[in-house]
Amino acid sequence: MRLGRKPQLPTVVHTVTSAPMSVAEDTDMRMRRYLITMGIRIVCFVLAVVFEGWLRWVFVAGATILPYIAVVLANAVGPKWGSRITAVDKYEAPYAGLHASAPASGRVITHDAHQR
Repeated sequence: MRLGRKPQLPTVVHTVTSAPMSVAEDTDMRMRRYLITMGIRIVCFVLAVVFEGWLRWVFVAGATILPYIAVVLANAVGPKWGSRITAVDKYEAPYAGLHASAPASGRVITHDAHQR
């Protein structure tokens, strides 16, 4: 390190992986779940016509219950304000013990942005 220069502080890296899903993505996901569930319902109707006996009643029950499940899943909105974007503590480990003890010279080394 050269004399007269202040030590560089580590840069803070922000991550957006904890950011909530956008409204458009959330709407698309809920619509996709609804359409898939209703597609399964149509298959249950067709299979209820094809099969006989107890299997027919299983498909009829599926075709009867699936609209309720589809609506509940379509109305399940994800959290919008619960998450915050946080910084990554990339440099925390190397600088963790700097303030723990003083070096042999008696000076304390700090990484303070206001110190010159």
